[in-house]
Amino acid sequence: MIAKKSENIIPDPVLAKLSKYISENLGLYFPKKRWDDLRDKFQLASIEFGFSNAESCINWLLSAPLTQEQIETLSSYLTIGETNFYRDQNIYNELERHVLPELINSRCKIGKYIRIWSAGCSSGEEPYSIAILLHKMITDLKDWNISILATDINPRALKKAKEGIYNKWSFRGTPKWVKDGYFSRTRENSYKIKPYIKKMVTFSYHNLANDPYPSLLNNTSAIDIIFCRNVIMYFRPQLVIKIIKRFYRSLLDGGWLIVSGSEGSSVHMSRFVMVNLPDAIFFRKDLSKSGVVEEFLEKTPVSTHQTLFDYDPEAFPVVPLPVPESPPQPREVIIKSRREQPKTEEVQQKACEEAMVLYEQGNYPEVENILIDCLLHDKKNHKAMTLLAKACSNQGKFSKAVEWCEKEIAINKFNPGCHYRLALIFQEQGKMEEAISSLNRSIYLDPNYVLAHYTLGNLILRKGNIKKAEKYFDNSLSILNTYKEEDIIPESDGVSAGRLIEIIKTKI
Repeated sequence: MIAKKSENIIPDPVLAKLSKYISENLGLYFPKKRWDDLRDKFQLASIEFGFSNAESCINWLLSAPLTQEQIETLSSYLTIGETNFYRDQNIYNELERHVLPELINSRCKIGKYIRIWSAGCSSGEEPYSIAILLHKMITDLKDWNISILATDINPRALKKAKEGIYNKWSFRGTPKWVKDGYFSRTRENSYKIKPYIKKMVTFSYHNLANDPYPSLLNNTSAIDIIFCRNVIMYFRPQLVIKIIKRFYRSLLDGGWLIVSGSEGSSVHMSRFVMVNLPDAIFFRKDLSKSGVVEEFLEKTPVSTHQTLFDYDPEAFPVVPLPVPESPPQPREVIIKSRREQPKTEEVQQKACEEAMVLYEQGNYPEVENILIDCLLHDKKNHKAMTLLAKACSNQGKFSKAVEWCEKEIAINKFNPGCHYRLALIFQEQGKMEEAISSLNRSIYLDPNYVLAHYTLGNLILRKGNIKKAEKYFDNSLSILNTYKEEDIIPESDGVSAGRLIEIIKTKI
């Protein structure tokens, strides 16, 4: 029997308890001025939970911890968002005119890769818009390693995003050429994203309040551009500060954070440089300065072809971006000189501890500097090599990261963790076959290395072999059953066994 919507009004004291519970468990912020919105949304959620009385549902909710499935159900009602393709025209125009030309031109010289994260992607319009823009701007796209990660806490929105099917409402205010050029009409009078655009985006469940980032495990490190628009406004203030700090660490030096205009508080963004572009304000990570406001400088590479909303659909594909005669010089990073090299074991231990603190702060160049000093005096310090590989990877220095992993393997070749870390960096480089080989070595050395099974399942799933991927996910679950739910999995950046089980179940 289907429960009917409750007509009862939830009392304010009960709403206060519910608001506190949601804040502590989901990070979502419902102050008193938003209680009417919370009341309406929760009454709908209570129906799905099987309650005809919303207050009874709240009492049940507060009585025991929710399962991940129940948390996701609740999230799907509390985070319903409106979005559309190319929402906020000025954002995409400034990306096309200034940010992406600089990034594309610099990467033509040092390696053709771009990493973008749409955090709070909802039903997928934003990450697909980004993919379409990159397809428009980069004519030799097949030669590039493009990673667009799209994450959300709402599993129903993610399901729609993965399907890639939209109605006309999603194209309101969008140039006609977007729909005509990148979508196919369905029998149901909807529009389906073209496969080559869909392939550019990876969708994944991620909770900004609780899940790790930056992390090689979920591809949230060494990011060039993070989109998080109309998302952090829904979190409690203390959590917003924590999220912004983690975004800072997830970005490469010189990377960009794009939030909505109402979310760009100077208090929250003090570590970033605020860049005033002609039609928008973006935030940039610059290790040499923080809390600075910069006006747009004309020397920044600017695209000379039509802007997004002047684009001629007959011009597919567009001409290549002009390459500057003098490539931009690498950004100089201020690294303090170290007068005394660490020599004794005690001094080296302190240096490694200092490096770990700096790593947690996102100061990867200084971590690299300290650990290289340590390795000059102890060439077999595998802990230093491990952290050094991670620091290099988080800076986008993937080749250097591979070198340090291989050096660690040379002195510790029977350690499955070394091969696992190497696999993650190969994955960052887009070298999937090499990553799979390293994961197989890790499993050969330790058949119960759960993260190797899990990551292998993810890679095989991306290759389209669902049945084989499920085998590795099943292996992961069998191994995790030997752990306690609260046990932290080694090499997981703090993910517990219980949380990893929940993540795997969303994939099967």
